[in-house]
Amino acid sequence: MQAVILAAGEGRRLRPLTRSRPKALIPVGNRPVVDYVIDALLACGIREIIVVVGYRKEQVIRHLNTLDEQVEVVVQEKQLGTAHALLQAKDLVKGRFLVLPGDNFINSASIARIRDVKNAVLVKEHPYPSNFGVVVTKRGFVTRIVEKPALAPSFTISTGIFSLEPDFFSFIRENDLTDAVGAFIESGKKLRAVPADDWQDAVYPWDLLQMNQKLIPSAPPEKAGEVSGTSVIQGQVRIGKGSRVGPATCIFGPVVIGPGCEIGPHACIMPFSSIGARVRIEPFTVVENTILMDDCEVGSHSRIKDTVIGEGVHLEDHVSTVITAPLMEIQGEQIKGRFGAILGEKVRAGPFTTFEGAIVGNSVRIGGGSRIRSTTAYEDGGLVV
Repeated sequence: MQAVILAAGEGRRLRPLTRSRPKALIPVGNRPVVDYVIDALLACGIREIIVVVGYRKEQVIRHLNTLDEQVEVVVQEKQLGTAHALLQAKDLVKGRFLVLPGDNFINSASIARIRDVKNAVLVKEHPYPSNFGVVVTKRGFVTRIVEKPALAPSFTISTGIFSLEPDFFSFIRENDLTDAVGAFIESGKKLRAVPADDWQDAVYPWDLLQMNQKLIPSAPPEKAGEVSGTSVIQGQVRIGKGSRVGPATCIFGPVVIGPGCEIGPHACIMPFSSIGARVRIEPFTVVENTILMDDCEVGSHSRIKDTVIGEGVHLEDHVSTVITAPLMEIQGEQIKGRFGAILGEKVRAGPFTTFEGAIVGNSVRIGGGSRIRSTTAYEDGGLVV
């Protein structure tokens, strides 16, 4: 059996984190999301994998070339929609195949449920169905899928994972996959709804924190770095090669720390923290339930909680994040989140800066003593004095 992974999109609602990388390459648990999709397929014995790339395709191809498993790559030159992306793989499909988003988490048990079912979609109950394609069923079969309705007819959503036959391509007339599925059903074809075992999407940047909580425990514990004898390590903790944990530092798992990091001394890394490669966390700093991507630095006496930090961010001493539930506009929608901060790559913040539920664009410079609130827009390359 073959699988087609759609990894061509940007993930605009995750900006600024996707300004410089596609959503499929956002690191969660220190691994790009697309890796978990590929792992789940391999665990189910599916090794003929086709990946459709598009937005920042060179990055995705470069990453795929580092994997042990060889995959076939096709390019969607213009990001016109999911059906259009799938169409790029048509000439490589030989028989029944799976279609999967490359930017959602899915486990192997879910894929096993749909793998042997002809013409099916994986569905999942979700408390906020209007963010997805809402599925209406009758006797276990799909009657229609309504894309992001203002008033959802049910709490059952499509995961975007389908088991299909090659004749499905004949129903692709528009660019969106939901339209093709609608045409497929209207023609009299049956599409079975199969409940997923475990699936998760990150629609907005703060959703990455919940996904991170789910995936960090899957990283096997390891202490490949240098840990001071006076440090305290408890729970499931993975420390990468060349990383150093200083004296009197406490790490409470589950925590993942990449290679080449400097942690402490007298720092505290609390559960569900994912720390990338070459990150420096200075003394007397607390990090909790946070994603820190590669090449970041957090100064001393700081407290970073419920925060997503992009690559190359430099926070000076006494920086803190305060969890709030701001109402903000994202892609024309009024959305309420709950988090400390979302910082794009290469943000610079001076000492005694406080973030209160703020989303800050790439390469923003923030002067010391600033109070950054959710109600203020901080665009890429901006300056806050």
